[in-house]
Amino acid sequence: MSLLDRLRDLVRRDAEPELSLDAPGLVVVAEAFDIAEADSAVLARSHLWAAGKPAVLRHHLTLPSARIAEAAGILAQDGWELRTVSQSGGTATLHALRVQVLDALHCAQERSRMAGLAQRLGGDSLGWDALQPTGSG
Repeated sequence: MSLLDRLRDLVRRDAEPELSLDAPGLVVVAEAFDIAEADSAVLARSHLWAAGKPAVLRHHLTLPSARIAEAAGILAQDGWELRTVSQSGGTATLHALRVQVLDALHCAQERSRMAGLAQRLGGDSLGWDALQPTGSG
C-alpha cells in the first residue's frame, strides 16, 4: 500500500465521535478511592477500561460551599468542569470532570493536583473514577 493510499484511508475513515461529559451509555471502568493504591494498579486491574480511548475522568471532592466558585475558576483554566452533587451544612460534595485519554502518570498527577486544591480550599479529595461508553473496548 502506497503512502498516498494510506493517507486516503485516513481521510476516509470515519472519525470517532467526540466524547462529552454527558454522553449516553457512560459506565465506570476504573475507580481509585484507596490512597495507598497506585493509579497504575487501578488501571491494570480494570477489565472494562479501553486504553488509548477518551474517558471522562471524574474526581470526587468535598469543599466548603463558600469555596465552590473559587475552585470552579481554578479548574476551568485547565478544562475541568465542577459540578455540585449535594450540599449539606455548609459543605458540598462535588465532581470535577474532564474528558481525556487515561494513563497512570496523568491520573496520578491529577489526583495529586485535586488533593492539593481541595486541601488549600479547606476540603478533601476522596478519589477518582473513569467513565467510558459501553462497548468502547
